[in-house]
Amino acid sequence: MSIRARFWVLAALRWLPVGLIVPVVALLPLERGLTIAELGAAFAVQGIVVLCLELPTGALCDVWGRKPVLLASAAIAIAAHLAFATAHTPPAFMAAAALAGINRALDSGPLNAWFVDSVHDDPTVADRIGTVARGLSGYAAVVGASIATGAITTGALVAWAPLGRADSLAAPYLIAVGVGGVYLAAVAILMHEGRTRADGLRGIFRRTPGVLSDGVRLLSGSRVLRALVAVELFWGFGMIAFETMMPIRLAELLADRDRAASVMGPVAAAAWAVSAVGSAMVPLLLRRWTLIEVSVALRLLQGAAVVGMGLAWGPIGLVVGLLATYALHSASGAVYETLLHEQVGNSHRATVLSLASMAMHPGGSIGGVVLGVIATNASTRVSIVVGGVVLTLAAPLFLVRERLGPNAHRT
Repeated sequence: MSIRARFWVLAALRWLPVGLIVPVVALLPLERGLTIAELGAAFAVQGIVVLCLELPTGALCDVWGRKPVLLASAAIAIAAHLAFATAHTPPAFMAAAALAGINRALDSGPLNAWFVDSVHDDPTVADRIGTVARGLSGYAAVVGASIATGAITTGALVAWAPLGRADSLAAPYLIAVGVGGVYLAAVAILMHEGRTRADGLRGIFRRTPGVLSDGVRLLSGSRVLRALVAVELFWGFGMIAFETMMPIRLAELLADRDRAASVMGPVAAAAWAVSAVGSAMVPLLLRRWTLIEVSVALRLLQGAAVVGMGLAWGPIGLVVGLLATYALHSASGAVYETLLHEQVGNSHRATVLSLASMAMHPGGSIGGVVLGVIATNASTRVSIVVGGVVLTLAAPLFLVRERLGPNAHRT
C-alpha cells in the first residue's frame, strides 16, 4: 500500500468517530441532567487543555516521533469516548472533556506531518509540492466523507433508539470506542518512520523545549510564516459565522428551534459530503493556477459565500449558502496546509502546525464574542455578514513575501 493510501485510510478511521459524536455531543450531557451553563463549563475545560498543550505537544511530536505521539493520542481518544459514554455528573463530563482536550492537542499535526515527511524523504518524488497538495486534498475529502458517514449513522441510530433515548445518545460514543481500537491498531501497523528520534524519556524531555523555542524563532524570523499563521486568526473568526450563527439564523427563519435542530442533522452531513467533493477538485485547480492564486481565490469565494448566507431571506437560501461555504472550506484548508509545509523542514513541522492551530483558537474566541454582541444588538444576519467579510481579509496575507536584503537578487 502506498504512503498516500495509508494516509487516507488512517484519516478515515481517525475522523469517523468525530462524525459519530457530533450529532449528540451537546444532547447527551443535557439528557443526563446538566444545565446549559454546566455544559459550557465542561467544553471550556477542553478548550483550556488544548490551548495549554497544543504547542508543547507539537514540539514533543518533532522530538519523539509522529507514530508514538499518534498512538498515545489514539489511546487517549478511546478513554475520552468511554468517559463521555459513562459520565452522569458535571465533574465526570469535565474529566471526559479534559481527556478529549489532551487527545486534540496530541492529534494536532502528527498524521499530516508523517505524510509530508515521507514525501519529502522519498528521492523518487519529482513533484514534491504537487504530491503533497494532492495528498492533503484527498485527506480533506476523506475527512468530509467520514464525518458525513458518521453523522448519518448516528442519526439513524438515535431515531431507531432500540435501548431507549438516554442509552441511544451514548451508543455513538461506544461505537466510537470500537472504531478507535481499530484506528489504534492501524496506526501501529501502517505507520513507519525512517528517522531516528531522541532515545529514552530523558532525551525526549531534554530536547523538547529546544525544539519548541526553535519553532517560535522560526516563526519570528519569517514574514511569510507569520502571515500564514495569521490567516488562521481570520479563519477562526469567520468560522463562527457559519458554524455557530448559521443554526441560530435557521431557527429564526423556521420559527422553531426543534425543527431547526432536526434539519441541521442532514444539512451538516450534506455539508461535509460537499466539502469532500470540493477537496477532490484541488488537484484540478492546481493544474491551471498556482498555490497562491488558488489560496486567494478560495478565501475570497468562501467569504462571499458566508456573506450570501447572511443576506439570504429564506431557509433554502441559507442552506445553499452553507453548502457553498463547505464546498470551499476543506479545499481552502488543503491548499493552505500545503503552503505552510513548504515553509518549514521536517524537524519543526509539527511545532509549526501547532502554532497555526493555536492561532485559530483565539480567532474563534474573539469571533464568538464580537459576532455574539452583533447578533444581540443588531441581528444574526448582520453578524454572519461581518464574519464573511472578516474571512476575506485573510486573502492578502497569501501575497506576503520575504524582504530581500540589499545584496539579494530577485528570482
